[in-house]
Amino acid sequence: MAEDGPAQLTATMWPVDDAWHGRLGAFEVEGSREECVAALQERSGTAGPLTIEVVPRIAGVAEAAAIMGWDKRRVMTYVRRGSFPEPFAHLASGRVWRREDVEAFASSWRANGGRARRK
Repeated sequence: MAEDGPAQLTATMWPVDDAWHGRLGAFEVEGSREECVAALQERSGTAGPLTIEVVPRIAGVAEAAAIMGWDKRRVMTYVRRGSFPEPFAHLASGRVWRREDVEAFASSWRANGGRARRK
């Protein structure tokens, strides 16, 4: 029977405010993006290659409304009109966007004099 190579290790990293957090098994680290990557690679040792999954910052309707300076109903109005970014995912609790997409839309909306740009 052929021997398989070393097991593939997978770590997870995600941004929180201005810092990054990382996890490999029970090991957790916080710092800059580079510090987290280095700590996770060091912790993985030489057991095999390390895959790092980056979890994006996300925003639901309430967070999107806060970013826009709107209430949740207005966000949903723009969603129904097709004037809001496409959601990252549809969950049982509602739509979820990548926060960077909502922030980019907010910047564009403000720069455009408070009008949504048509797709």
